Amino acid sequence: MSKKNNETEEVVIKRRSAWTGIMLIVVAAVTLEVTGLIQYYYAQKGIRDEASLRATSVLETTKMQIMDLLNQAEAAVRNGVWDVQFFLQSPDSLESLTRRILEENPIVMGSTVAMVPGYYEDRPLYSPYSCRVPGFDGIATLSLATDEYNYPEQEWFTQALDKDEGYWSEPYVDIGGGELLMVTFSMPVRDESGRVAAILTSDVSLDWMTGQVNDLRIYPNSFSMVLSREGRIMVSPVKSLVMQYTAHELATGRDSTVMMHVNQRIMSGETGYISVRYQGKKHFVYYTPVERTGWYLSVIIPHEEIFGTIRRIGFLVTLLQLLGLAMLLFILRSYAKNQVRFKALSEKKDRMENELRIGHGIQMSMLPKIFPPFPERKDLDMSATIVTAKEVGGDLYDFFIRDEQLYFCIGDVSGKGVPASLVMAVTSSLFRTMAVHAHSPRRIVTAMNDSMSEMNDNNMFVTFFCGILDLGTGRLRYCNAGHNAPLIFSDKIRSLPVVPNLPLGIMQGFHFEEQEVDMAFDDALFLYTDGLTEAENSRHELFGEARMESVLHTRRDAQGHLDAMRKAVSAFVGDAPQSDDLTMLFLHYLRAESAGEIRSERNLVLHNDIRQVPELESFIDGIAEEGRLDPILANNLNLALEEAVTNVMMYAYPEGTDGLVEIHSILREGSLEFVISDSGKAFDPTAAPRADTSLSAEERPIGGLGIFLVRNIMESVRYERIDDKNVLSMTKKLTKNA
Repeated sequence: MSKKNNETEEVVIKRRSAWTGIMLIVVAAVTLEVTGLIQYYYAQKGIRDEASLRATSVLETTKMQIMDLLNQAEAAVRNGVWDVQFFLQSPDSLESLTRRILEENPIVMGSTVAMVPGYYEDRPLYSPYSCRVPGFDGIATLSLATDEYNYPEQEWFTQALDKDEGYWSEPYVDIGGGELLMVTFSMPVRDESGRVAAILTSDVSLDWMTGQVNDLRIYPNSFSMVLSREGRIMVSPVKSLVMQYTAHELATGRDSTVMMHVNQRIMSGETGYISVRYQGKKHFVYYTPVERTGWYLSVIIPHEEIFGTIRRIGFLVTLLQLLGLAMLLFILRSYAKNQVRFKALSEKKDRMENELRIGHGIQMSMLPKIFPPFPERKDLDMSATIVTAKEVGGDLYDFFIRDEQLYFCIGDVSGKGVPASLVMAVTSSLFRTMAVHAHSPRRIVTAMNDSMSEMNDNNMFVTFFCGILDLGTGRLRYCNAGHNAPLIFSDKIRSLPVVPNLPLGIMQGFHFEEQEVDMAFDDALFLYTDGLTEAENSRHELFGEARMESVLHTRRDAQGHLDAMRKAVSAFVGDAPQSDDLTMLFLHYLRAESAGEIRSERNLVLHNDIRQVPELESFIDGIAEEGRLDPILANNLNLALEEAVTNVMMYAYPEGTDGLVEIHSILREGSLEFVISDSGKAFDPTAAPRADTSLSAEERPIGGLGIFLVRNIMESVRYERIDDKNVLSMTKKLTKNA
């Protein structure tokens, strides 16, 4: 009895152990399965989010490409409205205007000036039309005023007339003109009385868009469609549907409530996606509107395309999990690897952000940032600021004073981010390098352009404005390279007249034009980049030049103007993200009016003969007597002038050649300037290395002492090559006791 009881107890224990093992296995299996389901859920969610991101990104990129083309067509019409207004009194000239629109805008396939019926008494219907004909190398011109066409009844004419604003027509197939998918932008033109006189148009081929949209295969079996404002199918993988049906007609014809629902969501004018089941299969439909045109761009992706792979993998993983607990270790190991990878990516991102912050600091360190920059000067008040749209940007400004002349510049690099910041650094360095050796804005800009064009493999360019202000006379010389015209403050605020020229880096050897203007006491300059006027608010309105000028009308110091402008832009933009770098530079010229008044001028012409140098003494004596100069100062001036003139006679003309040396003196209140010019070979005495006076006479190289002496006597010495002449200007400040 005892033995039987022991056996029964052992069986019970074994059964209990077996059930415990089974329960442990079941718990482990359930735990593994739950873990797998959780991982599967998040993996599926991540893939769905990634697919949505890809689809949305592709849609936005394609939309931007479409809008870029349409913006060019709109610009061609808007820029041509003024020309049409100008030529309304000369109707025969309108034909050449439409041709010019096509010549200047390669993307425009056709253009017409369609006159309002009856506007011209002798021409009830008049609509000259220029177009590109496939297979014909040139532009054809014809008239749309025909009985067959009857342009006043066309959509592009009636809608633009009714809406009294720019209008994009419904797409249409250009029958007889290459069978191309076309769209027309039209805009009313008013005459001087305000009456609508004509409709100006530009036709754009959408053939390129068909190929581009059909190539939007995010997944092998995904496809794309474009619907027009009326829901007509513009682009579809089924060519027989293009421009033949609307989405509503297809949904109605097939009695599909699903398609009707999808069509309503797409035509809602919103951006988003919808999940639908059609013909037994689930699909994701991503859609977005194309602004101003009324078009709708969509991508349809089968559910299986997105989740097919992960489902197959999930099925295999589930089977493998049932084989044993070993798979748990594999899953944990995979999870650990993913965590390590995520941590590595996070650390890499942190490093990149830190490097960008360092790059921003380095970039800002290249620019003057202490204001006021010249606190000891009373004749100049200036300040500058730069606000980058990203961590690093492509705007720049710079300035410095040399030989009583203020060298300054402002620029805007095409593009944004790190590439633009690198070009900005090169441009800033080139300005400093070139300005050291050149005294002309044109020469500085030309040298910078040649250097940048030679190494411009990425086809980036820089709009640039360079100026040199003579702080003694107020003469401003400047050269503009495709930049916004600065505002000048004199009797009123107006744009500084500029020759636009080309931006830097586009074409090597381009001839830049230099200009000049005189600035008087209390005149000012305001320089800026287009990030100021093109700052957008949430309604996509631009800050514009009118708002900019209204802020500047209130009198302030230089820093006050920039602070007020930043505050006005910030209030206007609100929460909208900054889209472009914003840079401003304000320069207020405060030289006293009496400081530059000319008291007398004298001229002396010498031949290239060293024996005529003594004539300089009587020339200086006359100036000294008239200016009541101290005899010691007069003697020093004579010494400096003799050195400079002797230098010209020795090096400007070949030996045995007779030439002239012209000396012009300008005596002002507070300064005396000598301008020495000759027609000899180009020779810059200021480029000679400075003499090292610490060396003995035997160790010191020959030359350099003359210009060293001149620089010690004069406050500023500068050389220029103007109209094949050497021009050396020397200025000496005069005190009241001089």
